[in-house]
Order: sequence, then C-alpha cells, then structure tokens
Amino acid sequence: MSIPPRFNTATTLWVLTAVIGFGLAGNGVIPSVGRLIILPQVAFALFHGARRYGWRAIWVFVAAGLLISNFLENLAIEVGFPFGNYHYTGGGKLFDVPWFIGPAYLATGYLAWIVATVLLGDVRRNSPWLTTIGTPVVAAFAMTVWDLSLDPRAATISQTWIWEHGGGYFGVPMGNFLGWTFTVYLFMQVFALYLRSRGPLPVAEPRETTTSDLQAVLLYLLTTVSFFTRLFTGEHTTVTDASGTTWQTADIYETSALVTVYGMCFIALLALLRIAQRHTPAPAPTPPAETPEPTEREKVRPSA
Repeated sequence: MSIPPRFNTATTLWVLTAVIGFGLAGNGVIPSVGRLIILPQVAFALFHGARRYGWRAIWVFVAAGLLISNFLENLAIEVGFPFGNYHYTGGGKLFDVPWFIGPAYLATGYLAWIVATVLLGDVRRNSPWLTTIGTPVVAAFAMTVWDLSLDPRAATISQTWIWEHGGGYFGVPMGNFLGWTFTVYLFMQVFALYLRSRGPLPVAEPRETTTSDLQAVLLYLLTTVSFFTRLFTGEHTTVTDASGTTWQTADIYETSALVTVYGMCFIALLALLRIAQRHTPAPAPTPPAETPEPTEREKVRPSA
C-alpha cells in the first residue's frame, strides 16, 4: 500500500526542519556550514510553499526573489542604490554578486513571509488590500532584523563584503538596512499580488496550517543560534573597516546577540503566541445576572 502524497510531503518537511535545525545550530561553531545549509533551506521553502500555495505560486516567489534581489544588488554595487557603496570579496559570482546571496534571500525571506502571515494574515485570492500590502511590509521588517544581527559580523569582521565608506553601525551604513527592507518588500509584494489575483482560495485547515506555520517559525527562530554562539566562541580582537574606523569584535558580537533577542526572538515569540492562541478555547459566555423579584413590601410604594 502506497503512502499518501500528503503524508510524504509532511514527512519531508519535518525531515528538512530537523536537518536545517541541526545545520543552523552547527553554523554557530563551524561557520562554513552556513553556506551548505542554504540548499536544504531553499528546498524547505519550495516544498512548504508548494504545499500551501501550489507549485506555480511558489515559482513566482522564487523568480521574483532571485530577479529583484540580484538586480538591485548589482545596481547598488555599480551606483550605490539602494544599499550603499559596497562590493563582495571572493569568487563564485553571478555578475557582481556571489551565488549564495539569492538563495539566502529566498530561504530566510520565505520564513519571514510565513511569520508575517501568522502575525497579520495569509494572502489568498481576493484577500483584503490591508492584508495584501501589510503582510509583505511585516515580512520585510522581519527579514531586515536578521540582517541587523548579521551584517556587522559578516562585513566588518569576516569581510565577506566591504562597505567602502564604512558606517555608524559597526562599519555598516544605515542605508543598507533601508535598502534591505525596500528590496524584500518589492519581491514579496509581487508574490502577494499574484496570490491575491491567481493564488488558492481561502481554505479552513487549522490543524495542517498550524503545523506548517510552526515549522517555519521554529526555523526562523533557529537562524538566531549562531548570533549567540559567536558571542562566546568568537575571537575578541579589533577590526578596521574600509573608512579606517576601528571596532571591538566583542562589542559587535554582544550587540548582535542583543539585537537578536529583542528583534528576531521577540518576533518569533509573537508568532508562537499567535499559533498557541488558535488552540486556546474561548471562555464560555457569562449568563446575564437575573434580577430578583421584588418582595411584597417593595411592591407597596408609600403614598405621597
């Protein structure tokens, strides 16, 4: 007897969740694991998105994410908009951008999208405009918070990319984060508009939706692990950015962990509480208090 396709997909997602979870935990100790784990993260986004929205819809997400992020990254490297003036080091580039940047947008971006649907509402065919526009906005902020923790470590310490004029946030300019929010919002808004016009109709599957939401929110939360492990395992020394400003790596690690606690962890906590609310029974309505019947003495009114 063959296993039902739905069970296959559900099992695959849980296996991917476990593999990615271990990989994200290991990335805190072995930095090279980070790029390897991108591939199963993208696989999770594909299977999870296809199960929820259909294959055509998730390919729209992939196409919009890859094309828009790669175009704006290359544009910024050439002219400085929308992120600022920077360049990548190392090889394996698609034009001026390393191969792993686009998949990283998709992997983390999809998790941020699901977190936003939990907090504000999923986008389906004929969804209200508030949800259609608001969910991509929330998702863009949920993903930019990740970069707030990541960028100073990856750029100023590891120098995977170089900010040519430095910046006030441990060598990273404020425009980078504004550019992140703008870029992520654009490709998620394209996805949301597609879902509103041609996506699946609203369905009532609370148990299945809750399970898939929980998987994505847990993975979003697990992406924070390396920000905490580096606080204890990272080398404490000084680094100099491209502008000549010197920074203490201990300060960068500590700030990264602090931003993670009150940024990503807080967002994940809100999402988990929203999921838990679905299984919290509503209190039974309190019956109105009965007015006691007046006594015989109360019925007799004194004469004027």
